[in-house]
Amino acid sequence: MDLDEFLAAVEVARRPELRGKPVVVGGRGDPTERAVVATASYAARHFGIRSGMPLRTAARRCPDAVFLPSDPPTYKAISEQVMATLRRFPVVVEVLGWDEAFLGAKVSDPEALAGDVQRAVKQATGLACSVGIGDNRLRAKLATGFAKPAGIRRLTRENWMRVMAPRPPEALWGIGPKTAKKLVAAGITSVYQLAATDTDELAQRFGPTMGPWYRALALGAGGTDVSADGHVARSRSRETTFQQNINERPELEKELGALVERVAADVNSEGRPAARVAVKVRFAPFFTQTRSVTLPAPTKDADEISAAALGLLDKFEPGRPVRLLGVRAELEPAR
Repeated sequence: MDLDEFLAAVEVARRPELRGKPVVVGGRGDPTERAVVATASYAARHFGIRSGMPLRTAARRCPDAVFLPSDPPTYKAISEQVMATLRRFPVVVEVLGWDEAFLGAKVSDPEALAGDVQRAVKQATGLACSVGIGDNRLRAKLATGFAKPAGIRRLTRENWMRVMAPRPPEALWGIGPKTAKKLVAAGITSVYQLAATDTDELAQRFGPTMGPWYRALALGAGGTDVSADGHVARSRSRETTFQQNINERPELEKELGALVERVAADVNSEGRPAARVAVKVRFAPFFTQTRSVTLPAPTKDADEISAAALGLLDKFEPGRPVRLLGVRAELEPAR
């Protein structure tokens, strides 16, 4: 189950006069400020606006778009309402995020169940959702994409190759743009070609683990387990975008310290220590680098996290104007 254009849909529900208009949610809703798109409505996506795009770029692509500030507390509350609605069904609900969940069920008519889910979510929240049906997690996930907006699609072993064979490798859940480029460089431009490539050849090119795994994805392989266990965070991170570039090291260290304090508080609230620390720097105009380090021992101590972050700052080229700074603490796995 995937909520359609979730953040934008929540905002439109609050402002019905915006229905059908290009709506962009992100930052403080000011496209003259430095911030990125959190979600764009389908009408805005028609202009090529995508999540992660700078708001200024979005404004250039669609000057008539309505820009709105992000409101995480409201999104979280509505997401919880949706998930509570799903749990009323005789299914196992595994939450993937604010707007997405796997439903584990064994039924003779999954389309009927999907329709019931859609109607229940609509009645409870006013939001539309798309539902993908599959005989494993991978196929259900991809089917959801084909179902958008507000539809139901089934993708199983029977129709997998008919649907997926001509599509590019990045159409697979688990293959991103960088991997797709490497596959294209190897002459693999479709899911069919990836599925037909020798496993040993893929292992030589992409490693003994990842190479065979890419082929397994192309064949539609995937797990079937759905767990109702609560979502366990793998990391906690904070970042800030500066409206004016920062060039001086002392000012960077001050901003880094403020971020570390917030991350350390998040780590302590999780109750699990940080095992690794990463620092992200986005240089002007829009070039991003990340450096990370494994801590000598897992810790919740803010001073130790700070020391690691400051050490990582030394690994970036000094003197370049910085427009964004971020800190991430990767948590020790839950036991």
